[in-house]
Amino acid sequence: MRRVIPLSCALAFLLIAGPATAQTNADLARQVFVAESSFAHTMAARDHEAFASFIAPDAIFFSRQGPLRGRAAVLEAWAPFFAGPDAPFSWRPELVEVLDSGTLALTSGPVRDPTGRQTGTFNSIWRREPNDQWRVVFDKGCPAP
Repeated sequence: MRRVIPLSCALAFLLIAGPATAQTNADLARQVFVAESSFAHTMAARDHEAFASFIAPDAIFFSRQGPLRGRAAVLEAWAPFFAGPDAPFSWRPELVEVLDSGTLALTSGPVRDPTGRQTGTFNSIWRREPNDQWRVVFDKGCPAP
């Protein structure tokens, strides 16, 4: 009987935790790629509210004026980019890497002006939330080489 209880507990844990750990790194990288692509689409769609849904409450975005701490600060600073009918820039992921723990990911890729000319490169760190949604926790761009 003493062996049955620990084995039962272990089996129950595996059944509960199994689906979460069954995702491969490639599966998670695809999820992050889709999240980043959807995040970028919010700019093209001019949807500031959808943009907000991808940003973690405690996110830090780096800007020319210094770090923007928290979702509210990011949304306020980025609001002018959503004004008007045309997006002032676009981005898309070219690199996605996920930690083996499946909790953090890096995305990077080109930032382009409306004519398609590369003006910079973005680098974002994504965190997998308890509900399995990926949200940006750090974002920093750098000028084009």
